[in-house]
This record gives sequence, C-alpha cells and structure tokens, in this order.
Amino acid sequence: MATDTTTAAAGPQTSTEPPQPAALTQAAKRFTRRPEFAALIGLLVSFCFFAYTTRGSDFVSLDGSAAWLNVAAELGIAAACVSLLLIAGEFDLSIGSMVGTASMVVAIGSGYYTWPLWASIVAALLVAAVIGFINGYVVVRTGLPSFIVTLAMQFVLAGASLGLARLISNTTSISVPVSGSAKTVFAAKWGQYSVTIVWWIGLTIIAEVVLITTRFGNWVYATGGNPNSARAEGVPVKKVKIILFMTTSIGAALVGILQTLQFNSGDVIRGRGIIFTSIIAVVIGGALLSGGYGSAVGAMIGAMTYGIVSVGIFFTGWNSDWVSLFLGVLLFLAVLANNYFRKLALARR
Repeated sequence: MATDTTTAAAGPQTSTEPPQPAALTQAAKRFTRRPEFAALIGLLVSFCFFAYTTRGSDFVSLDGSAAWLNVAAELGIAAACVSLLLIAGEFDLSIGSMVGTASMVVAIGSGYYTWPLWASIVAALLVAAVIGFINGYVVVRTGLPSFIVTLAMQFVLAGASLGLARLISNTTSISVPVSGSAKTVFAAKWGQYSVTIVWWIGLTIIAEVVLITTRFGNWVYATGGNPNSARAEGVPVKKVKIILFMTTSIGAALVGILQTLQFNSGDVIRGRGIIFTSIIAVVIGGALLSGGYGSAVGAMIGAMTYGIVSVGIFFTGWNSDWVSLFLGVLLFLAVLANNYFRKLALARR
C-alpha cells in the first residue's frame, strides 16, 4: 500500500516537470522546418551588413528605418497576395500594369471627371477584381500556363491604360485632389512612417491566418503541392485559383491606390518594377516556384530584405546599380536554401 502511495505521488511530479532542454530542442527543430527560417537568417545578415557599412549615417535611426520600411511596405502588400498564388503553383505577371491601371482609374475618375474619391477607389478595386477573374478563368479553363496568360494581360493592361489615358485626358499623368477620410486611410503619415506599413502588416497577418488556420489555406497548399490529388480529395482547385488571381490583382490595385493618393497624382507607368520584385520577395521569403511551400510571413521578410538592400545601398553612397547584384545573390542563395530546408523537412516527417 505504501508503495502505491509513493508511486501515485511521484507520478504527477514527473509529468508536471518536462525536460526543458528537450522541449526547446524540439521547438528549434520545428522552426528550422518553417519556410521563412532561411529568409530570417538572410534578413539579419543583410541588416547587420548595412548597419556596419553605413555606420555614422542615419540607416539605423528612426528616419532610416522608416525609409526602408516604406519601400518594403509597398512591395510587401503585393508580395503577401503573390505568396498565396505562388504557393498554389501559379504566377501573375500582370500585377505591374495593374498598379498603373488602378492609379489611372482613380486619377481619371477623381482628377478628370471629379468623382468622389471613394467612388474612384471602389471603381479601381472592381476593375482589378474583374481582371483577376479573367486571368484565373482563362488559366483554369484552357490549361495554359499562367505565366503566358498573365504576360499577355500585362501588355493588354499597359496598352489599354496608356491609350485610354491619352484618349480621355491627353496625358499619362493626372493630378488628384486628396482630402478627407480617404487621405487618412490611404495617405496618412506619422513622421516619416507611411500608413502603407499598417496596410502591409494587416494584410500579411490576414494572409498568414488564412494559410495556417482555415480550410481554404489547406486547399491552397494542396492545390500547389499536387492538384490532381487535391481534386481527388474534393478540393475545388479551379475556384481556389480564380480567387487567388482576383486577390493578387486587388492587392496590386491597392498599391496603385496608395501611391496615387500619397503622391496626389496618377501615372500609367506606376508599379512596372513590382512584377519581378514581388516574386523575388516571395522566393527570398521561402516559397518554391513549383508551389506547395511558403508563407505570407516569409514574403514579409523577403520584402523587408529588399527594402534594406535597396535603401542600404543609398546610405552607403555606392552606385545604385549594386542593388541588382545584391538581390541576384540573395535570390540565388534563397532558392538553394529553400530547396535544402524543404528536403530536410520532408525527410524528418
């Protein structure tokens, strides 16, 4: 009887004191299997490198941080949406022209026809939703590569927005009066920090929560991992892809709206560089071009890395041409690291 009492007393004591080192080791191993693990290392290395090479400048000051965060935020909004589409195994090369198209819809609506600003904003988002639906519908109905479909849409949007802008207003840049609640929502600033950062963080959180906590998030990973198996399991692969194309297009339009209201003008050529930088940010953030692997948080880290590199070069006083070199090296290393850690994660499973 005494033996039973001793055993009973010892049992709870043992179960309530798990070995802390083992638990920490397991947590560390799980973290190394995360898509954004290598990206976080790259981010820290990039920041430390530029913090050292720009010592004595304002790079690590509040204003310096605002400079690269503002750059990262605009890219990060697009990258958050692109990350979900890339995880699903698709591309959207039309987002660059979508930024300029949305900018001109707002500018022509409010700057030329004097619509209420909110009406122009809603119109730009609706146009983006329609374009995204067309991209997705054509891809899933024809089976054509999304690279080709959206590349064609890229040229269609670029030509249409340029032609219509000249036809309607005889110019490609139109001033937009910005005031009221729209200015607060899309163009507010706190010191050197733009409200774009708030949009970026909010959209990244939403995208990550959708990916890791919802059925739709599971569908996204399944669609990119093996679409045939996903269909066999009842995943609506076509609907998932169309929704993601629409989301990506709307995200690009949001970037165009933010730029238009912050600079008080719309311009056809806005956003042209975001086509590949958004993909670069997502890949640096841990996603695979083949789909089925990645995260929105990783895309956020990739956008931050891009912001640090592009602004850090400026603070060093080096020629801005070096930005492409740094980004190319980062992209190359990211692809190798992503492939390695993905294989490692699969092996451990």
